[in-house]
Amino acid sequence: MRFVFVLSLLSLPLALPARAQVPMMNSVEPDSGKIGSVLRIQGVYLGKEKVDEVYLTDHTFDMKVKVLDQSEDSIQFRIPPSAKPGRLQLLVKTAGKKPLLLEQPVYITVEEKETAVEVTASSH
Repeated sequence: MRFVFVLSLLSLPLALPARAQVPMMNSVEPDSGKIGSVLRIQGVYLGKEKVDEVYLTDHTFDMKVKVLDQSEDSIQFRIPPSAKPGRLQLLVKTAGKKPLLLEQPVYITVEEKETAVEVTASSH
């Protein structure tokens, strides 16, 4: 029993660096927008060597977003045309030989499109 405890204590430092470099989104500004709007995510380990792709998900359908700019602490993206109005969660696909899909604790709200109303002037 003591051997297992000591072994787990010895392996802990090896596990921490790998865990510490998992992409993590903290916030998005603005937190809502219409199709085509550009939003910026803030977080850690968001660079191209850690994050391969970014998605919006409603937990039924995952929509890949167009990444416009990417650095270690931020990702700028555009809401895709396929996005439906409502609350969507951000999801990342990690880079590397064994990519993972990781749900992030960050949500956005896709707003309804404004419908164009034609107004005609009439003279009496």
